[in-house]
Amino acid sequence: MIHPTAQVHPSAQVAADVEIGAFAIVEADTVLGPGCRLAAHAVVRSGSALGSAVLVDSFAVVGGLPQMRSPVANPGRVVVGDRCVLREGVTVHRPTKAEGVTRLGNDCYLMANSHVAHDSQVGDFVTLANNAMLAGHVTVGAHSFVGGGAGIHQFVRVGPIAMIAGNAAISYDVPPFAIAADRNDVCGLNLVGLRRQGMDAATVADLKRCFRAAYFQGGDPRRLAAAALAAGTCGLTEAGRQFLGFFAEGKRGFARARRSKDGAESQAAD
Repeated sequence: MIHPTAQVHPSAQVAADVEIGAFAIVEADTVLGPGCRLAAHAVVRSGSALGSAVLVDSFAVVGGLPQMRSPVANPGRVVVGDRCVLREGVTVHRPTKAEGVTRLGNDCYLMANSHVAHDSQVGDFVTLANNAMLAGHVTVGAHSFVGGGAGIHQFVRVGPIAMIAGNAAISYDVPPFAIAADRNDVCGLNLVGLRRQGMDAATVADLKRCFRAAYFQGGDPRRLAAAALAAGTCGLTEAGRQFLGFFAEGKRGFARARRSKDGAESQAAD
């Protein structure tokens, strides 16, 4: 199942049923799990481990060195979960420290030319649309969607079941279950995503109260979320506590609620 023009290093750990296409390259110190498929001209570089049934399409590169002006002497590993799809031209880079891991969870779908930089952590069932860009040390929670052409700044956290609109420029943390667009604008809750994940009406109602508490009163959402959680008026469900608790951490600050033309916060959580 290995094309005669492919280059596979003898030390690579390749499962028996792996398919490797024409002119693909598999370097030393790599693992290709059962059922993996590498299309023509795909590249899996040293320090990469692919789970089962992973597709690496043409001209995608897994395990490239981190893009740093200063050389990284001993980069860590890239770990790709089961059933991930990396379409044409996708790039996933190794972390900056020997003990580090750049990780894709299970069942991720990375569309053509999307990029995951060094030290990033991508949860299960995450979708990156075409040309989406994750800078170094970015965290994206499970079941989130990053739209085409969107760029996410280094060290930013995107919570689970969040949605980043196409061409957005995100340099601050986006809380779980939220929609963000344009430049750090939080537009409301990802209600469609919540329904798709089977959130019941009581949980969604609690999340709406949490969103209003953190965003509609004006001021620092970190302080407002902590006050709401302490008061016990919202955050009565696990998802609500997760939303409010998100504001207790982070290095970048938080994306803010989009304002209407008259200066009032958007009512998109209604």
